[in-house]
Formats: sequence, C-alpha cells, structure tokens
Amino acid sequence: MSFIKTLATLAIGFAAAKGFDRFQKGGGMTGLQGNLKTAGAPGGMADVIGGMAERIGIPNATETVRGVFGSVGGAAAQGTAAAQSGIGGLMAAMTGAAAAGTGAMGDMIASLTGGTPAGEMMEGQAKLMIRAMIEAAKADGAIDADEQAGIMDHLKDASPEELAYVKDLLAAAPDMAGLAAATGAALASQVYSASLMSIRVDTAAERAYLAGLAKALGLDDATRDRLHAAMGLEPLSA
Repeated sequence: MSFIKTLATLAIGFAAAKGFDRFQKGGGMTGLQGNLKTAGAPGGMADVIGGMAERIGIPNATETVRGVFGSVGGAAAQGTAAAQSGIGGLMAAMTGAAAAGTGAMGDMIASLTGGTPAGEMMEGQAKLMIRAMIEAAKADGAIDADEQAGIMDHLKDASPEELAYVKDLLAAAPDMAGLAAATGAALASQVYSASLMSIRVDTAAERAYLAGLAKALGLDDATRDRLHAAMGLEPLSA
C-alpha cells in the first residue's frame, strides 16, 4: 500500500459512513435505493466522494469513482428490499468497491511518482491529510474503541508503517494547534477540506473545532465558507 492509498481508503470509509447516516435520515430505504441507482450519474454519490478526493490532491478521482459506482450502483439498489439490518452490509460492499477503484488509482500514482521527489512530497501530503481527518474526528471527544476498530477495518491492506501511523494518531490527545503548525499556507485549504470529510458538522463541538481550525490555518471566513459550499455544507456563519 502507500500513504496515498491509505488516505483514499480512509476518505471513502468516512464518506460512506456519513452517506449512510444521511440516507437513513433522508428517506430511509426509498431514499437509499434512489441514491444508489443514480450513484454513478453526474451529481450522484460518486461525484461527491470523488470530488472530495480530488480536493485533497488525488487526481482524476471523480471519473474513477464514478465508473466504479456506475457499475455496481444499480445492482446494489435492487438489494435494498432486504431487511434493514442488511443495509449496513450493503454500504460496506459499496465502500469496498469504491475503495478498490481508489486503490487502483493509488497504484497508478505510485507507479508514476515512486522514488521521485514528487512521490515523496505526495506521500508527505497524504500523511498530513490523514492526520487532519483523524484530528477532526476527535472534535466531539475521544474516538472510542468501536470507532477506532471501524477505521482500522478499512486498512486491511496497509503496511505496518501505515497502520502504526494511523494507530498513533488515534491514540494521541487532540492537537489542533500541532496540525495547524505542520500545515504550510499552500495546503491550508486542503487540510480544512480533509477535516470536513470525516465529520458531519452537526454538533456545536464540531462547528467550534472547524471555526478554530480555520483561524489557526489562516483561512478567512469567505474561504472557509467556500470550502463548505464545495462539499454541499452550510457555512459556519449560517
């Protein structure tokens, strides 16, 4: 694996978890079935996930993920007549399919950049984005054992180094200031976008974290709100 692929896999996992929650609240079985049928269409779930990945530096993500979802979304939609308890497994299957596509993309990037300064730079950036996602996930408090297990479950193909990096981040105390200090001005928007990917922005603690992070990263309110809009989220000032 690589940290680029680890980042992509975590991004897919966080996005699927948020998507499942959103579908449950927005129409239940009927809403979920409709979203799955159109997952690979322009504006569908694939575009949301692929767009997120592109904003954190993974090229051509939207096209790749759209193709994956387009091939499996219709078949998956037919399975939504199953019992409610089966939907979690269905989303897990969809997540796995999308992650496979993102993994292939990561392989391509690695083959093009491996052993080059560009490759080393992208790996470093991927580690920073992983840190941003996990740091944001702590906004409501410590990530409990079940949540940690769910995150690690997505990384079955990761190397020992990558697993150790993620485990250390999960176990560490929250450190927004440290994250901001490690982020150069050129990556401030990407780090904020990565942070948005791992939380639902539906609690006061999450909103406070994002407001503090934006300030620490030197992002003005207009830039911050533009990043929210790009992900279909209301601005913090709303």
